[in-house]
Amino acid sequence: MKKTVSLVLGSGGARGYAHIGVIEALDAAGYEIVSISGSSMGALVGGLYASGNLPAFKEWILSLDVFELIMLLDFSFAKNGMIKGDKVFERISSMVGDIMIEDLSIPFTAVATNLHTQKPVWFQKGSLLDAIRASVAIPTVLTPKKIGDQYLVDGGILNPLPTMPLLAHHSDYTIAVNIHADEDKSLQRMQKKAEELTLQDKITAYLRENIFLQNAQELNSFKIISKSIETMQNLLIRYELAAHEPDLIIEVPKNICDFYDFHKGRELIAYGREQAEKKLNQLS
Repeated sequence: MKKTVSLVLGSGGARGYAHIGVIEALDAAGYEIVSISGSSMGALVGGLYASGNLPAFKEWILSLDVFELIMLLDFSFAKNGMIKGDKVFERISSMVGDIMIEDLSIPFTAVATNLHTQKPVWFQKGSLLDAIRASVAIPTVLTPKKIGDQYLVDGGILNPLPTMPLLAHHSDYTIAVNIHADEDKSLQRMQKKAEELTLQDKITAYLRENIFLQNAQELNSFKIISKSIETMQNLLIRYELAAHEPDLIIEVPKNICDFYDFHKGRELIAYGREQAEKKLNQLS
């Protein structure tokens, strides 16, 4: 009989691709995932898995190169976010459809943050696509998701590793995937070819040309914001794990890549799978 797992998938930008590798390792090892909660990229990957669409999503992201990723960035002239996200979510919508969370094959929770009440919001019913879109709305980067009178942003702001939604679900093991883990000094950051620019460099150049930024200082402020959010999330994760310690924590160090290296899916998926395989031996 298969051992069952409640899976917690954390926020952390492009590092969230590692969640795909973790899920693949769990499936390959014969574990049955019976419930999932996730914030931001964790909500995206978890929701796609729960709806049966993760293989299609993986195939799509692995087919994208840097230039195709840039073409998906629909820049917004609104003050509440640099990117609208419509192009990306049109593609995700074509995979997911109009499925409701309560109709998924396993219980699923996506966590977002309500800007007005300053409280976390748990999506456990309603539109899966709306829940994911709200959970991934990184402040200043992706425009907030408005649902009713709520303005919702990234779940990682208040709950970057949401273990609590799974406390009501019975399973043999609770496994959390923390993609904000401490830097691994022995880890060599995923290298790009010498002649290539990073995704950030290309986006910067595009912004300068199309949005008429006068100097790089304005973009430096974005990096400061993203680093500040990550610092806050690291502290919140420590509190969360102290309050609700899972049976196993699979860690992805924050220095493996930059927050927005979404063109490194293949390497990050492989890393997540490798780390999960190592850790799962502790449950044997």
